[in-house]
Amino acid sequence: MSLKVKINYSPNFTRKKRTKKDIKFLIFHYTGMKNENLAIKRLTDIQSEVASHYFIKRSGEIILFVPDLFIAWHAGISEWKKSHSLNKNSIGIEISNPGHNFEYKKFSKKQINSLIKLTRFLIGKYKINRKNILGHSDIAPLRKKDPGEKFPWKYLAKKNIGYWHHLDQKKLARYRNKECNRNLKNRFFNYLYKIGYSKNYKNQSEKLIVKAFQRRFRPELVSGIIDQECLYISKNLS
Repeated sequence: MSLKVKINYSPNFTRKKRTKKDIKFLIFHYTGMKNENLAIKRLTDIQSEVASHYFIKRSGEIILFVPDLFIAWHAGISEWKKSHSLNKNSIGIEISNPGHNFEYKKFSKKQINSLIKLTRFLIGKYKINRKNILGHSDIAPLRKKDPGEKFPWKYLAKKNIGYWHHLDQKKLARYRNKECNRNLKNRFFNYLYKIGYSKNYKNQSEKLIVKAFQRRFRPELVSGIIDQECLYISKNLS
């Protein structure tokens, strides 16, 4: 790798190697722990049974925990479109941030710059579709909030990392908080399924799925309530 990467191997991976063709997704996480040292300790502790492939510190330093061709244990129970248990087909990137339980904060510029460099390298190496660059909350909306509404998805999409809608933000804002009837709500969920969110989650908690969508594509207001702004965004993305 042309990037400067520190190595600190974690034992939390599956020993059988996969092929380059198996890697189809990039999954972004935040650590969600009080401090960076605790996060690193957990991700390299055999008893935690969790690890990402890469870790990005607040300083922008990148650490490799698990080589790409091994399956790191980062996604857990997860679904996207027809894929299940995404560990086997993904590379996980943890970004140091205390998260919603510990004074969630903006990601540092150095972190995002390092993320862009790393992600561009991985996209090129494994031919990853930009629509397969996801947040943990996209693939596990009932359990996860990360990387959260402060993660700069729109900015990254301008760098061809992930994707965003093509709607005028000012015009779109007029539809915020405008109520949707049941038929429009059902239409919204159909758009979500076309985007990739799993149908299997709907009956368990609609609100959490809506929040996952909002954290990703409408971070200004994460309410869990389907309004017409959400409807138009989901239609544009599907």
